[in-house]
Amino acid sequence: MKIGIMQPYFLPYLGYWQLINAVDKYVVYDNIQFEKRSWIRRNRILMNGKDLLFTLPLKSDSDYLDIRERFLSETYFNKDKDKLLKIIASAYKKAPRFEEAFSIIQKCINYKNNNLFEYIFHSIIQIMKYLDINTEIIISSDIDIDHSLRNKYRVIEICKALGGDIYINSSGGINLYDKEEFRKYGLELKFIKMNDIQYRQFDHPFVPNLSIIDTIMFNDREKTKEMLHEYQLL
Repeated sequence: MKIGIMQPYFLPYLGYWQLINAVDKYVVYDNIQFEKRSWIRRNRILMNGKDLLFTLPLKSDSDYLDIRERFLSETYFNKDKDKLLKIIASAYKKAPRFEEAFSIIQKCINYKNNNLFEYIFHSIIQIMKYLDINTEIIISSDIDIDHSLRNKYRVIEICKALGGDIYINSSGGINLYDKEEFRKYGLELKFIKMNDIQYRQFDHPFVPNLSIIDTIMFNDREKTKEMLHEYQLL
């Protein structure tokens, strides 16, 4: 049983979806502390040949709250979401798959729940449906473990609770986790690394690792589904 565990990110890059597709059960953290500088609420799109950062505005609150305890600002639902949609439309209106992709993005952005976790979780489910990813999705707080555990100990307990014997992490965790240590707990640790995937972005030099928005704007559904398998397990 292959397990993946990750924070919820808003419309993240292709590698995030490769990880979800590569495992049998995928755990989305809702009960860990929100990090201001993380990619939870922000991402990048292509604008005039360069990357443009967009960010979901949050209601002012304590910096020590969990992701599930944070909320989007009222201005986001009053005007900022429409502004974001206009920016995306302006950036990609001439992209070959604009109509199809934009309808999916609208479903994500127009979702009417202002809880940060619920809002992002909804977008994860929408993209999974579009890409025919059938992995079982589990919210971390629903798992019966000691949630006061941190870092690798929490990961190990989650995998054990779900009956996992293989834990797949992003390649960014290579310096964080040790394969031998996981093996002591009966777990095989692997790291997923996306191949050097490139596609045409209008007539500009390729800008990598942009939001999945970019990928589905320039590639049809079947091509994007093929890209889900273009990775290495280390």
